[in-house]
Parts: sequence; structure tokens; C-alpha cells
Amino acid sequence: MIPKTISELDRIREECKSMVNKRASASAAAAVVPVPGVDVGADVAIMMELLPAINRKFGLSPEQIDQLDSAIKGQILVIISSLGSKLVGKFITKETVVLLLKKVGTRVAVKSVTKFIPFVGQAVSAGISFGAMKYLGNSHIDECYEVCKRIIQRNQHESA
Repeated sequence: MIPKTISELDRIREECKSMVNKRASASAAAAVVPVPGVDVGADVAIMMELLPAINRKFGLSPEQIDQLDSAIKGQILVIISSLGSKLVGKFITKETVVLLLKKVGTRVAVKSVTKFIPFVGQAVSAGISFGAMKYLGNSHIDECYEVCKRIIQRNQHESA
């Protein structure tokens, strides 16, 4: 269900940011493990679970959008398209997540190398992993928030 008010929307955004912080912490923990590839696999798994959960919280999962009346569904799809979002209202695939992680690729590459420098490298690697996951999660929250905000504003405008 898409939020009806800005205050409800703000509450959902805060819940999602808390979810992102928890998942980013899990990513940072995986980044400390000095085994190549473990952290990237963990990041993909975390994002495969996190991104759809954020969509659902905002009422923007593909299943939720399909249930809406065709006029609102059309508005949502136009807004999503105008924002250029690759994740809002979409089925999240492993390929999409891997592409997202590649966008943050320089950080991931640095993380993989620094992990093998004892102590300092692991801390840097964990920090980079936390930051990358937080960035990706919060960017998705911002896109979902913007879609819902525009729908709320249109509905308020139409009923005025």
C-alpha cells in the first residue's frame, strides 16, 4: 500500500534507513573475513534481500503495483521512468545487483586488495563495504520516497 501522507512516508523512510544500517553492518562484518569473494557474495545476498524489502515498505514492489487501479499504476510507472530508476517497482535480479555493485566497483576492488593488509586493511575493507551498502540502500530509499511523494502530491492536488 502506497503511503497516503508525507508523515507516513517519512516514517517509512526512517524504518528503511534503519534496515539499511543493519544490512550495511552485516556487509562490513563479511568484509573482515580474509577469504577472497566471501564479502562480494555476502553483499549480493544482502542486496537481493534488502532492495525488494524497501520496495515493499513503500508499496512499490511489482506485485503491489500490479494490484493498483490502472490510473495510479500508470502514474507510478511514468514517475519511475522519469526518475530513471532501475530498481523501484522492478523484480530485483542477481544481475541487477551485480551491476550496481560494479558501479561502486572501484571501492570493491580497493576493498579486495586492502583486506590482505593485516588489521588496517580489514578495517578499511569493512568501512568501504559498510559505506557502499549504505550508499546503495539509501539511494534506493530516496528513489522510492520520491515516487511516493509525487503520487501523494498529485492526489492532494487533484482533491483540492
